[in-house]
Amino acid sequence: MAQSSTETDWVSRFADEVIAESERRAPGKPVVVASGLSPSGPIHLGNLREVMTPHLVADEIRRRGPEVRHLISWDDYDRYRKVPVGIPGVDESWAEHIGKPLTSVPAPAGSSHPNWAEHFKAGMIASLAELGVEYDGISQTEQYTSGAYREQILHAMRHRGAIDAILDRYRTKDKATGKPKKQQQKPVDEAELEAAEGSGAAGEDDGSGGAGGYFPYKPYCGQCGKDLTTVTSYDDESTELAYGCACGFSETVRLSEFNRGKLVWKVDWPMRWAYEGVIFEPSGVDHSSPGSSFVVGGQIVREVFDGVQPIGPMYAFVGISGMAKMSSSKGGVPTPADALQIMEAPLLRWLYARRKPNQAFKIAFDQEIQRLYDEWDKLEAKVADGSVLPADAAAHSRAVRTAAGELPRTPRPLPYRTLASVVDITAGHDEQTLRILSELDPANPLSSLDEARPRLDRAESWISTQVPADQRTIVRSEPDTDLLGSLDDEGRESLRLLLEGLDSHWSLDGLTTLVYGVPKVMAGLDPEARPTPELKVAQRTFFALLYQLLVGRDTGPRLPTLLLAVGADRVRKLLAA
Repeated sequence: MAQSSTETDWVSRFADEVIAESERRAPGKPVVVASGLSPSGPIHLGNLREVMTPHLVADEIRRRGPEVRHLISWDDYDRYRKVPVGIPGVDESWAEHIGKPLTSVPAPAGSSHPNWAEHFKAGMIASLAELGVEYDGISQTEQYTSGAYREQILHAMRHRGAIDAILDRYRTKDKATGKPKKQQQKPVDEAELEAAEGSGAAGEDDGSGGAGGYFPYKPYCGQCGKDLTTVTSYDDESTELAYGCACGFSETVRLSEFNRGKLVWKVDWPMRWAYEGVIFEPSGVDHSSPGSSFVVGGQIVREVFDGVQPIGPMYAFVGISGMAKMSSSKGGVPTPADALQIMEAPLLRWLYARRKPNQAFKIAFDQEIQRLYDEWDKLEAKVADGSVLPADAAAHSRAVRTAAGELPRTPRPLPYRTLASVVDITAGHDEQTLRILSELDPANPLSSLDEARPRLDRAESWISTQVPADQRTIVRSEPDTDLLGSLDDEGRESLRLLLEGLDSHWSLDGLTTLVYGVPKVMAGLDPEARPTPELKVAQRTFFALLYQLLVGRDTGPRLPTLLLAVGADRVRKLLAA
C-alpha cells in the first residue's frame, strides 16, 4: 500500500520541526540552518550531502514564507593534515606545510587561487550555484583572525575545567597516563566505544595535553606558522597565555588581543552553534557515534555556552558505482563538478532529495546512469499525467525548482541512453548527430541540437570521460565479406527482411518493431506475436549477427538507435549478403 506524503516526505517533516523549534528558541528571527565544509582537498559528492540536506529543508521553509539563513562554514582555518594523492600540481614537497591553516598553504601549482583553501572552495562554489543552493558563506579564517570569536574563546578558557570534565566522560584512555581507563566516569556500552573508535571520532583532538593542564585553545606558532604547539600556562585575569612549539619557538601573548589560533574542534563546533543560533545541522555517521563531536558538543553547548544543540539528523554515506567509500584524502574522488559534467542539476538534486538522510545511496558514473535517467524520465511522465505519488511529486518538485524559481531544463529531453549512443557513434559530429536525432520521430523532428541541450552535452561528456576506449562504438567501414559469405539461407533471408523493411520503418519506434519482428516472421509468427522463450533465443542470435556485421562485436548500442545512426544507405552496404 502506498504511503502518504506525510509518512515519506522527510523534507517536510524536518521543516515542520525546524520552524517550530525556531519559533520556540528565537521568535521573530530568521531560521538558521548550517553546513560545514573543509577545503582540505577536493570537496566530494559525500560532502555534498552535508549541504543538500539543510538546503532542501531551508528551501522548503522559504517556500512557506519564513525567512531562513543557510550558513556554510568553510573550515579553512583547520590544520593541513596530509598531502592528498592524485592532485594535479601537488607533490610531496607540500608536506612541509602540514600543521598550517589551510589558508596558509600554497595552492596547487598552476592554480589561479591565492591558497589551498580557496583553490578547493572554488569548484564547490561554482557547483552550488549550478545546483541552485542559496547560502551565506562564512570563512573561519576570517572569523578567527578578525577576533569575531574573542569573547567565546575567553569564555571557553575560563570554563576549561568544565569542558575537560565533559570530554573526560568519553575518553577511553586516562589523560595523564595514556593507559585504558579502568572505570568510566559515565558508563558507556563496550560496543558503542568500539563504534566510536572505528569511526575515527575518538581520535579527534580535544585539546588535552601538557603539564600545565587542559586548554581548549590551540595557537598557530608565531615562527613556523604550524599548530605543533602546546599551551603551558594561562591566566584568566590578564588573559596571558604561554605556549611552546615543536620547532623550538615559544612566546607569551594576551589572548584578549591575540588572533592566531582556534578552539579545538570539539569545542569550536558547539561554540558556533550558540554563536550563530543554529536550529538545524546534520552530521555524518562518523560524527554521531559515542564520544564524537556531535554527541559531546551537545553537552558542551548546553553546559558551557548556554546554548541548545541543533536538530541534527545523521546522514549516511554516498557512494559511487564501482567505488569504495569516498574520502577527500584519496585521489580520484568524484566532486559535484564531475557529476554535473555528466548529469543535469535537477537529476543530481533528485538523488539527494528522494532518499532520507540516513539512507545510503550511490551516484552512477558507469552504465547505471542510463537506467537512472530512464527512471527520472518515467517520473517526469507521471508528474505530467498526474499519476505520481505525493512523496515522489515532492522530491521531483525539489529537484526541478527552488523557492527562487525553476532550474534550467532541457527543452526536449530525449532519452539519455539514445543521446549517449548517438554521440558515441558520431564522435560528437554535430551535423551527423542532428540528422540522426531528427529521424527519431519523423512526425516531430528535432530542428536544432539546442533543443536537446544541456542533456545532449552531458551524454557526450559521459561518453568521452567515463566510457573506456575499448567499449566505444566504431562502425565498420567495409562489409564483413567472410561473415556474410558464411551465412546459411536462414541468415540471408533474415537480413533481406530487415533491409526490405528499412524505408517503411525508418524511425526509432518503427525500427524497434522491425528488428524484433524479423525473427518472428522467420518463425512463421505474426510480427505482433508475444515472444516465447524460443523466440527470445532467436532474437538474441539475430541481434548478435547484426552487431557483428555493423560494429564487429556481439553487443553495442540499442539496435534501432544504431541503425538510425549508421544511416539506411550504409546499413544496406554493410548488410547486403
